[in-house]
Amino acid sequence: MKTRTAVLHTQPGQYEVTEVDLDEPRRGELLVRMVAVGLCHTDDHVAVGDSPAFRLPIAGGHEGAGVVVGVGPDTPGWAEGDHVVLTFTAVCGECRMCSTGRQNLCDLGGRLFSGGRIDDPTSFRMTYQGRPVVQAHGVSALSEHTVVDARSAVRIDPDVPLERAALVSCGVATGWGSVVHMSDAQPGDVVIVMGVGGVGINSVQAARAIGARAVIAVDPVELKRKTALDLGATHTAETIEQGTALARSMTDGQGADATVVTVGVVTGEHIAQAVDSVRKAGTVVLTGTGGMRSAGIPINPTMFTVFQKRLQGALFGGCNPRWDVPNLLRQYAAGTLKLDELVTRTYSLDEVAEGYADMRAGTNVRGLVLLD
Repeated sequence: MKTRTAVLHTQPGQYEVTEVDLDEPRRGELLVRMVAVGLCHTDDHVAVGDSPAFRLPIAGGHEGAGVVVGVGPDTPGWAEGDHVVLTFTAVCGECRMCSTGRQNLCDLGGRLFSGGRIDDPTSFRMTYQGRPVVQAHGVSALSEHTVVDARSAVRIDPDVPLERAALVSCGVATGWGSVVHMSDAQPGDVVIVMGVGGVGINSVQAARAIGARAVIAVDPVELKRKTALDLGATHTAETIEQGTALARSMTDGQGADATVVTVGVVTGEHIAQAVDSVRKAGTVVLTGTGGMRSAGIPINPTMFTVFQKRLQGALFGGCNPRWDVPNLLRQYAAGTLKLDELVTRTYSLDEVAEGYADMRAGTNVRGLVLLD
């Protein structure tokens, strides 16, 4: 079948809506009609060249939700009409990481970089003018229709609005889990969130939910600081230096118990500033990325050791998609997690490039593409 999708043809470049040929679903695959897709910085890293494009063209998007409209042969447990959230971390359920409760680090993840089928990286589901089209993270959510491996989909309650469920596909789960799963933050702690865009704003929500006595939202953009106050921050600051001073004023000069780094384009300097912001035995959770070509963190290794600080990487906030995605949506249904307030503006598929430009300009907390 034919479908329209947002394709990156050159790097650096911008996503252009392109009609491509899409295979019918094979064994273990689902044909999904996409309904809503969040605009996440990860896809933009590839467009601007922060992260390498291993192969072009690339059909982008990884944060989305839709409805199953086709099920491949010999694919038990799935049916047309199922509502699904796509996950950029496929889950096999059998490898060491999955078996020890770390589905976000499933061994299948490494295969998704090929942009082809998980079990056959030389086989592609999309083509354009006879050329293979790479599916970003194995899903290419920014499409009217897409075919995905069933291991990259999570079935959800059909009563949950898909335009809200899409947000849990990446940004909400990543930000939430960075605090709940990765930071060791406890009730009564002081937590800094460094960068409160589409991911960090959910770290703010999580810090509030666990009972942190102070949640300091750091961002140079006034819109994001205001939104953070609305969603649980107790204090805001324009710079990490100001945020660190606030944390120290509350802790006898010690610093924050945990700092979560969710800056859109992370540098080594950002990480060093975050390390400086936490107390002895404090934790820095590194969730944002800065592109695969960046390297080096200007921290003093002796001071890092003697103050026994911890720098913790976090992919998908350490979440397990099969559990955390439905659980977060249950919290939304119960009114304990806010999703409606996250979306600053909605776009059509044809406005994808504009949406990413708005994200870079800081005018959005989260932009959302609606396809239905």
